[in-house]
Amino acid sequence: MRKTILLILTIVFAAAAVFSGCANDQQAVSSGEQGQRPVLKVGMDASYPPFGSQDSASNDYVGFDVDIIKAIGEVEGFDVSISNRAFDGLIPALQSRDIDVAINDITITDERKKNVDFTERYYIAGLGVVVKADNDTIKTAKDLEGKKLGVSIGSTGEEAARKIPGADVRVFNAINEAFLEVQNGGVDAVINDIPTNEYYVSHTNNKNVRVAEVALTQEDLGIAVLKGNTEVLQKLNDGLATIKKNGKFREIYQKWFGKEPPQELLQ
Repeated sequence: MRKTILLILTIVFAAAAVFSGCANDQQAVSSGEQGQRPVLKVGMDASYPPFGSQDSASNDYVGFDVDIIKAIGEVEGFDVSISNRAFDGLIPALQSRDIDVAINDITITDERKKNVDFTERYYIAGLGVVVKADNDTIKTAKDLEGKKLGVSIGSTGEEAARKIPGADVRVFNAINEAFLEVQNGGVDAVINDIPTNEYYVSHTNNKNVRVAEVALTQEDLGIAVLKGNTEVLQKLNDGLATIKKNGKFREIYQKWFGKEPPQELLQ
């Protein structure tokens, strides 16, 4: 009996040692190995160029948002580990602590503020419309009434589309799916952020689509963290302020949008 008890105790202590090692390893991943910089887990939907996408040759994540979060990390002393997630899964991933930061062309809204905290704005955006090149029927917001509209799930484009009288809203998991659907004639228009619309139209391999001269809203974009995570939020805001002052923000903005950032964004 005593031998049995001793054997059981030996197994228990051995298992405890293994799990203790695993816990220490997990802590090392989030805090950085001794002498190395801490790593923040960053989530984004890599289907939103020029904000975020995945390079087909290198598989690296590239885009305005990628460069911004890396530049903030550089001045604040942390590295980033980026994971690709569906847009509507970003806030739940913050809430479950699966990621530390979400940066993905995310509009700051009162509804989202109930669940996450946002940095100061880092981009001034707005909702626009993409249609087939030969579609000359959509010239104003009113022309969207009663139309089939493509949007990405959980986006402010979806929110706006659902408020349009008589609209048949088709929801897609990724915005590139909605863009393909307007090309194929499955929807009359796509409602989405203007910079992404312009980037898509200018980089698509055909000339079957165009950006309609319709601006529905003006929106501020922010970087999101778990509500109450003041430590990370402060680092992000401090880093954002620094790169706006030292010229790095302007450099990144020009790289991805081909123009100077508005002065009000630099303040």
